[in-house]
Amino acid sequence: MNTLPGWLEAGAGESRFRTMLSPDSPYSLEQLAAASRAMTMRRFGRTMTLYAPLYLSNHCPSGCAYCGFASDRKTPRRRLEQDELKRELAAMKSLGISDVLLLTGERTKAADFDYLRRSVETAASLMQRVSVEAFPMSTAEYRDLAGAGCTGITIYQETYDQARYAELHRWGPKKNFLERLDTPARALEGGIKTVGLGVLLGLADPQEDALMLFRHIRHLGKTWWRAGLSVSFPRIRPQTGGYQPAFPLDDHQLARMIFAFRIALPDVELVLSTRESPGFRDGMAGLGITRMSIASRTTVGGYTEPDNHEKGQFDIFDDRSAESFCRALREKQLEPVFKNWEHAYNGPSTETRKAT
Repeated sequence: MNTLPGWLEAGAGESRFRTMLSPDSPYSLEQLAAASRAMTMRRFGRTMTLYAPLYLSNHCPSGCAYCGFASDRKTPRRRLEQDELKRELAAMKSLGISDVLLLTGERTKAADFDYLRRSVETAASLMQRVSVEAFPMSTAEYRDLAGAGCTGITIYQETYDQARYAELHRWGPKKNFLERLDTPARALEGGIKTVGLGVLLGLADPQEDALMLFRHIRHLGKTWWRAGLSVSFPRIRPQTGGYQPAFPLDDHQLARMIFAFRIALPDVELVLSTRESPGFRDGMAGLGITRMSIASRTTVGGYTEPDNHEKGQFDIFDDRSAESFCRALREKQLEPVFKNWEHAYNGPSTETRKAT
């Protein structure tokens, strides 16, 4: 088993975080909710930043036991060509979406770095903010991606439990635990402005994974203190392959985890996706979560082909329209934010043009 880096070992200042996470904590859920809400209002105000995922490709060489896109799934494989991508982006813009997360599987010939960079350039010419959730890259590749218009990446470690990680990642490039662990640092070194981390809740002991995630975020915040950091809280959803979580997490446990992260990391953005139920998402809005996905599709081409019955990476839980979700936010006196800054994008950088 590979040795973990020192910054993932226990450090000063985490005992309160661990206590807040525990079901036996002296802090009640109501106490944590009140403290988390006060912190959220003070640091972020009554706003909710909104984004939507866009799947570029479902090609993948890896054998992740929990993923609907694993290479042994009988899923029709496809990637978006640039004209198809433009149509998807136009469909998203018609919903008011201007913040897009581009997703692929692990690196393949069909969806390699050059393909991803071209897709970022296309999206950056049409959208206000473009981020990427894809395969781990080198520092130089992240620098090129930033030059193409990418402002952020999301990369989940999935689980920090190395034994569980080795068991769940059956084959393929994603088996390399330490390479994935170092990916956020390489992205920040390459000039990516924001990095989102998370664990896939249900794969391993959620309290231990949350503690390791807390250490990872704190390490990155100390080293790249100007960077924007976020934490996501995805729970396993039904998917092709039928994987069932070995460590299920109920709503109360997840709420406690969200509140603990908000209180311990007051400046970090906390993200909740459409994996969660409408009721839970509405309940968490304003209590700690500051960024949510809306009107999500988890199939390639899902925005222009809404009636396509192909299985996505996982099943969406909150399938409300953008209009319906925004109405629910306003009923809680929260303002939906589709665009909160202007990204002056004038085409790929000189370095990117040379690489092309």
